Amino acid sequence: MIRTTAYPRAALIGNPSDGYFGRTIAFVFRDFSAQVELLPSDHLHIVPCDRERLQFSSMHHLSEEVSNNGYYGGVRLVKAAIKVFTHYATQHAIDTSANFRISYESDIPGRLGLAGSSAIVTAVMKALMEFYKTDIPKPILANLILSAEKDELKIGAGLQDRVAQVYGTPVYMDFDKKLMDERGYGEYIPFDKGLLPPIYLAYRTNLSEGSEVTHNDLARRYAAGDADVLAAMEQWKALTSAFWQLISAGDKNVADLINANYDLRASLIPISAGNKQLIEVARSTGASAKFTGSGGAIIGTYTDENMLTALRAAMQGIGAEVLIPDIA
Repeated sequence: MIRTTAYPRAALIGNPSDGYFGRTIAFVFRDFSAQVELLPSDHLHIVPCDRERLQFSSMHHLSEEVSNNGYYGGVRLVKAAIKVFTHYATQHAIDTSANFRISYESDIPGRLGLAGSSAIVTAVMKALMEFYKTDIPKPILANLILSAEKDELKIGAGLQDRVAQVYGTPVYMDFDKKLMDERGYGEYIPFDKGLLPPIYLAYRTNLSEGSEVTHNDLARRYAAGDADVLAAMEQWKALTSAFWQLISAGDKNVADLINANYDLRASLIPISAGNKQLIEVARSTGASAKFTGSGGAIIGTYTDENMLTALRAAMQGIGAEVLIPDIA
């Protein structure tokens, strides 16, 4: 039995520039996970999990399931990962004649910008590497995981999530266009979580929205040469560089940079009332706040236990959960 695990990702600064030759800093945290089990088998067998269920107790049960998890489960992600891995294996003369039975489970809250989809793909890829006794370099593996989602399933996304999940540690990422064009991946610098200030996450599951909503519109405007979008990408890069310089020097006073990241996003992309409320309520306590990804979950810094207590109380008042992430 092969068992592999991948964790959700929280984007700390720079997103959503990661799909546009930008710079970001992100980490994975162990409070939730996607897990894969793989066994040798006579036939290749993909076992669906509860999210793929086709039987419900009522119409309300079905509606609640769709609201929480969307219309698509994880089997398509498993299939896409296997296809991409097979293509890589063919190119590198890796024998994939042995079949297997593969199943997955995930408790990562869906559609909150926590990279739950790529966590499933990452865990599948790790299981396939172990089963076929091969090792794929981390930067290349991140590219393959992105390809499974973006090329095979047409999910709008960037590399940031996959890099953080493959490295399994906080990572500074520079997706410089020259590097990307020359070698296919950027500069990735893993670093110790001790450099980071006190961080919280807060989320409301009733605000879930797929990342494709944000990415697809940005991609269209970026491709069209929208001046505001092009300028914003440069500003997100600059915010990330400033953040990286501060924490590298032992300075954890980065709240203003986190707030600026969100403010820039809000100037470009419509923000729903519920998502805007998350930000405003967090900031009312003195905490910094921005989205971890596409919306529904926010991330920020707090200064002390008094501020954290106030933050928890304020978030409870709007039905939001506050989590101090167990950063990997």
